Amino acid sequence: MLLGFQVCRDASRMNPAVLNFSLRNARALASLRIAVGILFLIFGQYKVFGTQFTLHGGFQFWINRFLTDGAYPFMVPVLRSFVLPHATPIAFLVALGELAIGFALLLGICVRPASAFGLLFMLTLLFCSNYPGEHAPIWQYFGASLDHSVLALCFAAFLIGRPDAIWSLGAWLTAKRDLAAERARTDKPDFAKQVNSVRLLGRGRRR
Repeated sequence: MLLGFQVCRDASRMNPAVLNFSLRNARALASLRIAVGILFLIFGQYKVFGTQFTLHGGFQFWINRFLTDGAYPFMVPVLRSFVLPHATPIAFLVALGELAIGFALLLGICVRPASAFGLLFMLTLLFCSNYPGEHAPIWQYFGASLDHSVLALCFAAFLIGRPDAIWSLGAWLTAKRDLAAERARTDKPDFAKQVNSVRLLGRGRRR
């Protein structure tokens, strides 16, 4: 229940219908954040804990495949002149980056930075691998990009919205701190009443 405490407290003066709509939106965005985080963890863990992708040519295989039939023309020299000569460190960067993005989204910590890097990563993959051809109609550019544009839109939504408002480690810690402060404030004894009680007690003893 602490996960929704902050949202509920901030929206406590709202119309009930608006409050219900806001909570449903927060839950939907948080669910999408967690789902994308799990997806990135699945694809990141085998790259990090295995060696095929990073040390045994897996990354180079995909780059060569992109060069053969998928890269936008302006990305071809980048892949050939920069990415392939530095394939191993870039492969480790990709593997660790995917895992870090997955953990950040799943736990709801550093969601905006993770989403910014995720958006950049998806756009890079889109331009490296989703080229439909020089004479393709415009709609095929959008169709070919679906492998990465959908996730890019998810990351854009995470940047615009508040996907970590509920069901996140950050929201839980914030709610726990605010709840403790609220309890401390309500349980704090009234100093003026204590002073008056001491005075009355003193008078009663003198009598």
